[in-house]
Amino acid sequence: MSDHVIIADSLSKRYRLGVIGRQTLKDEFIYLWHKVMGRNPIEHMGKVGVGQHSATTTLTEDDNNDFWALKDISFKINRGEVVGIIGRNGSGKSTLLKLLSRITEPTSGEAFIEGRVGSLLEVGTGFHPELTGRENIYMNGTILGMNKAEIDKRFDEIVAFSEVEQFLDTPVKRYSSGMFVRLAFAVAAHLEPEILLVDEVLAVGDVEFQKKCLGKMKDVAGQGRTILFVSHNMGAINNLCSRALLLEKGRLVLDSTAEETTDRYLGYQVLESAIATETEINDRMEGKILKDFPYVRLRQVALLDKEGNPKKLFASDEPIQISLEFECLQSVPDLRLILFIVDKNDTPIYGSQNTDDTDIASKFSHIAKGVYKAACVIPPNTFGGRQFYLSVHILYPKVEHIVLSKILQFGVKFKGYNQQIQYGGNDWAINVWPMLKWSLH
Repeated sequence: MSDHVIIADSLSKRYRLGVIGRQTLKDEFIYLWHKVMGRNPIEHMGKVGVGQHSATTTLTEDDNNDFWALKDISFKINRGEVVGIIGRNGSGKSTLLKLLSRITEPTSGEAFIEGRVGSLLEVGTGFHPELTGRENIYMNGTILGMNKAEIDKRFDEIVAFSEVEQFLDTPVKRYSSGMFVRLAFAVAAHLEPEILLVDEVLAVGDVEFQKKCLGKMKDVAGQGRTILFVSHNMGAINNLCSRALLLEKGRLVLDSTAEETTDRYLGYQVLESAIATETEINDRMEGKILKDFPYVRLRQVALLDKEGNPKKLFASDEPIQISLEFECLQSVPDLRLILFIVDKNDTPIYGSQNTDDTDIASKFSHIAKGVYKAACVIPPNTFGGRQFYLSVHILYPKVEHIVLSKILQFGVKFKGYNQQIQYGGNDWAINVWPMLKWSLH
């Protein structure tokens, strides 16, 4: 018997932009007829238009109104695996889980699933708003194929985990989104599905609840059950998953270890060079461009070695120079330049701002019109060996705030022994590793 509990074979999902299909009972009969005859119904049905644009146009592969949410996705997942699914918004992550949950059907391809599936895809999925929390627990358990005795056995655990006991006999339509997701997750995790599909609903909960959910998913995985976990939190993916799938524009571009996949994903969002020019900075302004800022324009961000040459890979015992070139289009008071060094999970691990240096802070208190270069140096023996990212913030009071998140990426190679240090049976990846002064008496 195969250990594969999920097999996706060339899964594809196509949507028609601006078109609503199967609006009538006749449409449903035509759809089912083509399906029974072994044809692809979507390719043989007429297009049902919106408003006055009703037509009988046959759907074609090259129609400009086609949008492929997923295209030829294939993978296999073993029993007991915890697999992350990552990618940018619109990459097809939620669509994939909906196909596996049988909420929607694929345009082409097949998926084979062995075992009882519990899904937590979005707030409210599977809950009836008019029913109380108590009633929804029993309804969901029944949908999962459990009898009343099995649900009774887990009922108290579900209620305790969700922390909504006070509102258990209140219709869930009156729940806040946080209460809703607490109860929904508690039901999905405690009713013992063999396969648990979790979308990015945990973002609705508070920090403590997210930690609680991640701990519960670890417990579920430890019991040999299978989890597919969609998240934009790379730290959670690395912490929970042994493997991850990376989707881009509906296609599977990488299926590897969680660490390698998250590294690849984060690599899409940084520049390859050690210098970010004004054009590249404009591309990172998230809908804004520098010409929209009437006071300051950032013209260049660079990582340099001690000789002033662009560099992306540094030895841990050499300094790292950060250079900012900017233009003041008119006089600017109290200009603040703030730098953050973050890791791949977007966790800040190091920071500095120009006002920290009292010897130079006064020069930034009133800057006249002109082009300037500001620079600072991170001293040697600051970082351990790994990949880092530079984020830049520029602010001045009550005017504007320029934010460039992860504008440049750089690496530090640890001099000495490997940065992965065995301690207490665990590997500790060291971000900051200064050479401290020691004494012995």
